[in-house]
Amino acid sequence: MSVQPTEYLRFTSQKALTTRLVLSTLTGRPVHISQIRSSSAVSPGLASHEISFIRLLEAITNGSSLQISYTGTTLTYNPGLITGSVAGLGAHGDLIEYALPATNTRGVSYFLLPLCMLAPFSKAPINVRFTGPGVITSSTEAGDISVDSVRTAILPLYEQFGIMSAKLELRVLQRSCAGPGGLGGGGIVELRFGSQVRLPKTLHLNRNPGRIKRIRGVSYCTGVSASNNARMIHAARGVLNPLVSDVHIAAQYDQAPLVSSNDKADPKGKKRTGIGFGLSLVAESSSGGVLYSADVAAPPQGGVTPEDIGKQAALQLLETIAQGGCVAKAGAATILTLMSMGSEDVGRLRIGRDVIGTEDILGLGRDLRKFGASAWGLRDVDEDESGDILVSVKGVGIGNVGRKIA
Repeated sequence: MSVQPTEYLRFTSQKALTTRLVLSTLTGRPVHISQIRSSSAVSPGLASHEISFIRLLEAITNGSSLQISYTGTTLTYNPGLITGSVAGLGAHGDLIEYALPATNTRGVSYFLLPLCMLAPFSKAPINVRFTGPGVITSSTEAGDISVDSVRTAILPLYEQFGIMSAKLELRVLQRSCAGPGGLGGGGIVELRFGSQVRLPKTLHLNRNPGRIKRIRGVSYCTGVSASNNARMIHAARGVLNPLVSDVHIAAQYDQAPLVSSNDKADPKGKKRTGIGFGLSLVAESSSGGVLYSADVAAPPQGGVTPEDIGKQAALQLLETIAQGGCVAKAGAATILTLMSMGSEDVGRLRIGRDVIGTEDILGLGRDLRKFGASAWGLRDVDEDESGDILVSVKGVGIGNVGRKIA
């Protein structure tokens, strides 16, 4: 009997690498990705954060295989089953402790968001603690949102798919901003995703998004004066208070984390890193389940006052709200992916024209189509003059093989 050769879905470049690996794992379709920074003379091939994500993917799956070319510019991935955290392994039982290297330049949300998309389809709960000198809990200049925004603006979205929010927990044990040059941070973050489903529910989020009724936020300082929190909050309130009466922003202060100094003369030497401050804001509308978020952190090179950060975060939140729709850009990819993987029924989502028109969301639609999902149906919302788009998504019924059919 002849063995049929494996058919790979072929992609080029490093764009949307995590998304393609997640879709490959969910659908069971192997992928071949080439020309990863092949034109770069300084650092061709996979970056440090991409290699870290691939290793994390291997840690929560069973039977997956991976091949990387000598130059790192070509990647072949055969997905396995999503097993999650196996009880009895490691020093913390069912908790996987995953260390990020000091060369990491991406926020920990770069790893959290794909992990959360895989977690509902896992055989067992996914419990991961991110440690090491490379964990950045704040937002970054690369476009990653902070851990606070993941907890307050992304995780609540899963409840609309029948995933119990009571079994989702994201804890920040040690805060950290990006270190010098944007490298590393030294934070500690723990994710416990204990709600697994057979199939995500069909989502119908096509109502009017309503008016903003409350704004919540977290102002954080790491290794700098705690008075910076008050200055950021005061500046943000100066913009938001005239518009919304219910505004509450919590203040958090942490010492800068200690990491190894990597000094050969003093092998046990430590240094403090991840110094900085930032602000995360989330607005909730009168129509339940509609959240808008904004994230701003001081750049690693400094030169920005807390007042600038506070005002910038408030204006960014207002801009996100003005884009309209029932989902912000930060959560659009999560919702659209879960809708495509869900029950074989048509779900509907109202989304802002400026959100669905971004390169990332359009690219997601193309990738989903290539992995076998249905094409999106798009039409204008005729009820008002908002300019929003109504997206119709038919699920492909990618079920969780580890769950019995109810």
